[in-house]
Amino acid sequence: MFVDEVKIFVQAGKGGNGAVAFRREKYIPNGGPAGGDGGRGGSIVFEVDPGLNTLMDLRHQKHYRAQDGEPGGVNNMYGRDAEDVIVRVPPGTIVRSEGGEVIADLTHPGQRETIAQGGRGGKGNSHFASSRHQAPRVAERGQPGQALWVKLELNLLADVGLIGFPNAGKSTLISVISQAKPKIADYPFTTLVPNLGVVTHYGEPFAVADVPGLIEGAHLGTGLGDTFLRHLNRTRVLLHLVDMDPQNGRSPVNDYQIIHHEVEAFSPELAARPRLIVATKMDMVGSEENLERLRARVYPETVWPISSLTRNGLDTLMWEVRKVLDRTPKPIFQRQERVLKPTVRGFALEPHESGMRIVGDVEERAGMTLWGNRDAEKYFLEYLRRRGVENLLRREHVAEDTIIAVGEGTFYWREGQLVLE
Repeated sequence: MFVDEVKIFVQAGKGGNGAVAFRREKYIPNGGPAGGDGGRGGSIVFEVDPGLNTLMDLRHQKHYRAQDGEPGGVNNMYGRDAEDVIVRVPPGTIVRSEGGEVIADLTHPGQRETIAQGGRGGKGNSHFASSRHQAPRVAERGQPGQALWVKLELNLLADVGLIGFPNAGKSTLISVISQAKPKIADYPFTTLVPNLGVVTHYGEPFAVADVPGLIEGAHLGTGLGDTFLRHLNRTRVLLHLVDMDPQNGRSPVNDYQIIHHEVEAFSPELAARPRLIVATKMDMVGSEENLERLRARVYPETVWPISSLTRNGLDTLMWEVRKVLDRTPKPIFQRQERVLKPTVRGFALEPHESGMRIVGDVEERAGMTLWGNRDAEKYFLEYLRRRGVENLLRREHVAEDTIIAVGEGTFYWREGQLVLE
């Protein structure tokens, strides 16, 4: 089954906790702190596998979770890093956030992109030793890993896209100019999934995509809709195929106008790309009259008449395609970088169900505090004071005995300062 769009959840691993430990060797007095750091949590990494051409596997497994890093040990032993989870995707996969931003554009075989970053390991108590605290019993929890829903879209890696009504001759053309073997029949919607072929006889090879035919109202979901037009997003040139066979009872001019409108409604940017108008089935009796009508409608644009059956006009058309490709750059997708650190530094005070809550970049530090460890809580309290949180509380005239929450921790505002219970 051809699947070109899925939504999955990725959860990177949490970093391992730092350790609180001290040296205890027999002949080494006052050994000092020796707690090791925790290991890094596993990340979720997407890798391009050129052997894949569908997102089918990801449709059945929608949750990917990496392991947590191991905690630190005694004697400054570091915890083991967790292994990354590798998710293999076909070339042309675009990874988007729930908001639609492009996180990664995966096109090259072997290309890797980290989609969810594993959390770093927490620091052991050996990092907290100072002249004032020579035997600290403070360590950090591991940093949480990133977790998010992402939408994967497969866009075929094609240089040339074929558009037109069903039975306009797209599948026949791609079967003649490449080694692709699409299903060909004389009924509408023969092509139900995109086909990809590589043309090798006209200079440097280029890829051609044949998408299911459009009909009027496709951008509103009529027929097969415009879902598969996504596979033309990477193309540099469009070939608009128009059926010249008078026996089908259709007007080539109307067909041309309808398809042109549907592509514009789907994407004005796609409709603005270089385009060649191709008159197909020129071997049929009466096709010349339809060709003249189409030429009169699209003048001064050129119409390229061909017959895939007799191959008349194919070489001329393909060499023209080659020329247009040589002067047309490939479209570039803008990628949004994902980072673990907050993009805006600072903190603020917000109402909370039992008092007030401090929000902002201090929450990351709170998330790595070993709550329940009295020394760790005191250390975090000193951090809040250094950051100026108490000054903020004074400016806001916070009432006496107000509960102040930050992360999982709870403090009290008494006599003009933060205190533990």
